[in-house]
Amino acid sequence: MNMQTKPPRTQAEQALLDSFAEKVGQLPGDAKVTIARDRLLSAITEAGLPTRRIESWHYTDLRSLLRGVPGKSGGAARALEPLVSGTVVWPVVQGVAANPSAPEGVELTPFMDLLASGEAAGMLAARGADDLIGQLNGAFAEDGYSFSVSADQAIEEIIELQSVQAGGQVHNRFVAGFGSRAKATVIERHLGHKGESGLSSSISTLEIEDGAEVTWIILQGRGESDQHLGQLSARLGADATLKLFVINAGGKLVRQEVHVDVAGEGAHFDLRCVNLLAGDSHTDVTLTLGHAVPHTTSKEIIRNVVLGRARGVFQGQIRVAKEAQKTDAQMACNTLLLSDEGEFAAKPELEIFADDVVCAHGATVIDIDHTHLFYLMARGITDKSARALLVNGFVDELVGELENEDLVEALETLIEQWLVDHG
Repeated sequence: MNMQTKPPRTQAEQALLDSFAEKVGQLPGDAKVTIARDRLLSAITEAGLPTRRIESWHYTDLRSLLRGVPGKSGGAARALEPLVSGTVVWPVVQGVAANPSAPEGVELTPFMDLLASGEAAGMLAARGADDLIGQLNGAFAEDGYSFSVSADQAIEEIIELQSVQAGGQVHNRFVAGFGSRAKATVIERHLGHKGESGLSSSISTLEIEDGAEVTWIILQGRGESDQHLGQLSARLGADATLKLFVINAGGKLVRQEVHVDVAGEGAHFDLRCVNLLAGDSHTDVTLTLGHAVPHTTSKEIIRNVVLGRARGVFQGQIRVAKEAQKTDAQMACNTLLLSDEGEFAAKPELEIFADDVVCAHGATVIDIDHTHLFYLMARGITDKSARALLVNGFVDELVGELENEDLVEALETLIEQWLVDHG
């Protein structure tokens, strides 16, 4: 009989187990929450960190890439000014949520309260055996926010969920519900500090009811030595709309998952993603999108800028169920590769079981068009400035789709600053 020998634990795997052991009795939660945490940690212990042998992690061998895990404690961190003036900020500083006020029509609860009461026990569950982010976050989550927007309520203020970390470990959870015909814009902003490296996990769960319209923006700007594992899951009701914008502009090792269930007829999902990659960073964006009912639409556009020895990945899978006739789903991944040492892997997939659909996907990898570069330089613009203009044009097109002009300006400034810092 051939017996497969389980490989020895890596330094990172052992450090995670040690971190959990140190927090036993300190993590918030009743008996039901404690049982859920133990079950999730046992799954990590049994399977170990995912490797390239697992299809969904094929391009991000976490067992090799996650070389170390910092302790729970970190340095001094503080909340920052909001991205857009007038925004309502709900900060989570070094993993601890505050008790901020909420706009009228919004009910807000710190996630720690749900853990303490046991109400969060059912939320601490992995999506499957390969869901390392769900397992890790469920085992370690300490705080965050749960909020709901009332039906027919249009929230004029932007809500900014601000997670600030200065080293150590941070594990946040955000749970959001949007009632029928509600409207809101939410920024989920992850920030790091220079210096001590950090590990963060963050899970956001969105329930968008019939006719609701939600714009959700993920801004990942962790420190250059930080490791960030993020996951967003959303379910759309009938005639609901989710416009999701993701900008990755930081972190040493990043995995951002997006899982969307288009469950109601007439629903629409948009994804616009900008990955700004430099140095020797590794960034993975993985999408699973399910169209389960007829007459739904989706459109995903991913733009990537790769400098230095950076490596990027986009995995996008669209599933169209047999019942989901009249589905219109489009996906495109475009990469601007500006270094001979950089890499970007794109893996778009379609699984279609319906026969009356319009579905397509595509991927391109290009360098700067030297005709355009010559045109600008011939008019007195320096080579560096001309390149920056062309790169800006490549990604700003997506940001410009937002309706809020102040928000567009703030995001364009963020992208321009990244180009200045890494150009």
